[in-house]
This record gives sequence, structure tokens and C-alpha cells, in this order.
Amino acid sequence: MSRIDHRFSVLRQEGRAALVTFITAGDPDFNTSLAALKALPEAGADIIEIGMPFTDPMADGPAIQLAAQRALKSGQTLARTLELVRAFRKDNADTPVILMGYYNPIYIYGVDRFLVDAKAAGVDGFIVVDLPPEEDSELCLPSLKAGLAFIRLATPTTDDKRLPTVLANTSGFVYYVSITGVTGTAVPDFDAVAGSVARIKRHTDLPVVVGFGVRTGEHAAAIARGADGVVVGSAIVETLRQSLDADGQATKQTVPAIAALVKELADGIRSVAKKGT
Repeated sequence: MSRIDHRFSVLRQEGRAALVTFITAGDPDFNTSLAALKALPEAGADIIEIGMPFTDPMADGPAIQLAAQRALKSGQTLARTLELVRAFRKDNADTPVILMGYYNPIYIYGVDRFLVDAKAAGVDGFIVVDLPPEEDSELCLPSLKAGLAFIRLATPTTDDKRLPTVLANTSGFVYYVSITGVTGTAVPDFDAVAGSVARIKRHTDLPVVVGFGVRTGEHAAAIARGADGVVVGSAIVETLRQSLDADGQATKQTVPAIAALVKELADGIRSVAKKGT
């Protein structure tokens, strides 16, 4: 059983949703990014998404765009992102780690080499937002063959006709994008999200997690009532940014600020857990 499958199995026994947290690799520097990664599980994160910095993150709003710029400025590369995962794995063998981003850096790195190196580093799967199902031969199918999950996005515009195509080679979980637009720019309609999650579940046995727009423990609790997981990215990245000094460097408040928000989010999700379900 993969780390992702095992984690969702444990959470089902606990009767609660997963907290999936996102940070951008190398933001604002490698060492701070590593310290933040290590703090996430301790604060309550169940699964970690690590953003692969890219110059043109088309699905992301201002917070994550700026995080990518800070990371690239500090010298973060895809190779150093894999190094970050390896360093995290020295102290944490259990928390699932998913790399999220865009295909261009992977293509430049070389798909075969990337899959070998990612698996060796301790990566569990990928979310690559600009590779549709029609391009599964590029990365999705090779990832599955290598034993790595390939997590697909479904959106409010993914209708029942399109959904089977989206789900065909999806593994790990389904990521439901709760808003039409880029990350971190709007608060989702929680009732509409619950209905959409239920619709997706009629097509798959995979866990369905919800992201885009979740900012507070209250938001997380509202989503957790109907979903198998809640993804929070922009709010964490923005909390990091607000902790930086005037030169954009980390301060002694950076990691504690991230941990405090993650604890709030985790507490929100746990507040609606149903023991024994």
C-alpha cells in the first residue's frame, strides 16, 4: 500500500478528512523551506504538496506566483526540490509528499530521469496542472508504471460526460478545484462544493479532496464535512510572505507563523470528525 493510500485508510478509521498543505519549494530559501516542511506534520498536516517553482504558473494566483519568484530568485531548481524531499525524508518516512506544478521543468529535466530521481527521493505522486488526459503518455502513464501516483484535477466545469476521461488514469486521490479561477482568489460556495464532491464520488472510489480558496479553520471544517480532504496553499504561502523582513528574508517568526495556521486548519477539520464512521 502506498503512503497516500495508507494515510487515507487511517483517516477513514478516524472518521475525518485529510489536511493537505502546500508550500513552494525554496521559498524564501532552501533552509527555511525545509524547516517549514518539517513543521507541517507536527502542526497537523496529513499530506504535503510541494510546489515546483516555475516562471509561468498559469493556474496560480498572486500569492503562489510571488512565492515561485522568491524561490527561483534564491536559486531553487527542480533538482534542489528533489534534494528538499530527500532531506525531509531523513526525519519523516510516513507523510505522503506530492510534487505539484507544471510540465515544462519536468520535460527539461527529462521524464525518465525525473521519475527515477523523484521515487528515490521519497516522492509519492504528482499533480501537473497543464497535462490533460489526452497527454497521459507524456507523464501520467510512465508515473503509474513507476509506482507513483498521478493526481488529476476536476473543476466546476468538468461535467459528467468529461469526468470519466479525467478519472481514467487518476490515482491517489482526485483534486476538486472548488472555484473557477486561479488559486487563492475567492472563497468557495461550500454547499455547491459538497454537491460536486458527491457527484464525483458517484464516478470513483478514490478519495476526493478540495482546494482553492480555503483560508481558515472554519473554511476547512465546512469543506471537511463533505470531502475526504482539504487542500490549503495560498493562505499558507501568504502567511509565510507576511513573516518576511523588508528584504524578503525569513525571520524567526516565519516557521512558527506557518505552524500556527496549519494547527488552526487541522483543529477545524478535527472538529467535524466522526469517530467510528
